[in-house]
Amino acid sequence: MSSPELDGQSSGRDRHPPTRRQWMALVATSPVLASISPNLESATVAEPNLEETFDVRYCLNTSTIQGEKIDITEQIQIAAEAGYEGIEIWLRDVDRYLQSGGKAADLRKRLADGGLKLESAIAFAPWIVDDVATRTKGLEQAAREMDLVQQLGGTRIAAPPAGATQGGKLNLDAAAERYAALLDLGREQHCLPMLEVWGFSENLSRLCEVLYICAASGHPDACILPDVYHLYKGGSNFAELGLLSGSRVHVFHMNDYPGSPARPQIQDADRVYPTDGVAPLKEILGTMRANGFGGALSLELFNRSYWAQDPRLVAETGMEKMKQAVALLD
Repeated sequence: MSSPELDGQSSGRDRHPPTRRQWMALVATSPVLASISPNLESATVAEPNLEETFDVRYCLNTSTIQGEKIDITEQIQIAAEAGYEGIEIWLRDVDRYLQSGGKAADLRKRLADGGLKLESAIAFAPWIVDDVATRTKGLEQAAREMDLVQQLGGTRIAAPPAGATQGGKLNLDAAAERYAALLDLGREQHCLPMLEVWGFSENLSRLCEVLYICAASGHPDACILPDVYHLYKGGSNFAELGLLSGSRVHVFHMNDYPGSPARPQIQDADRVYPTDGVAPLKEILGTMRANGFGGALSLELFNRSYWAQDPRLVAETGMEKMKQAVALLD
């Protein structure tokens, strides 16, 4: 498909994260931002309100059990048997299943039979890049991926800055136009793209950038997919989560990180179970509860020591660790 947004090259590739003035100009009309202090520097993490309930769903992102080494049907079975309410799949695993003769309708039935909600799907269409031809193909890829998610009974897909992790900073306003185009496509496909923070990337590495893009898109469907590890890796201040409306977060990637290696050297493989690291999970979850978040906590890990273990044990341990993190609020 094509749209007016696809025809214009972005400018200002030296664009820095949004300034205070840009923020204040957007806040008044943005549906994404819950509230903002007149003095951004004074923002603090919200204190948990112990009288509030925290009605969340527990979800397994299949990277946690090295899903690419396990057939998608077994991934579904493991998640169901471990007691998860939802699952977050990688479409590469679905593609492999379909190429071997499987049917999307059969996977959808397996999910239903296991009592699992397809909370989200992971894919990497390059919808945000500057190159027009690549971006056009990226939207075509996204349309196919969204259609597949819909066939499986899902309604959401991750939208990371694939293709723009290196090569310089994108113009944030151009990125906002491209996200709006992706959201329009999502409406057509009945599948919501969630703008994902990627801490290692040159673009969308910080929550403030993602917040700005969502607000500047002007789109009523704009939403954010946060991740404990990525917020830390990218240098975001966890207090920024207080600016998010809980209704604009449908899935929150749960994990933890150790005190060593230091932030510049830490990698995906260093992620650990929630409560086994040093992340301020009580403050993070307390803030999200105060914001009204009631979506899915999705366990996303890439720890090779876990991959060497029985995937069922890893899934069960991950569930218990997420519950322990939520119990910190009691």
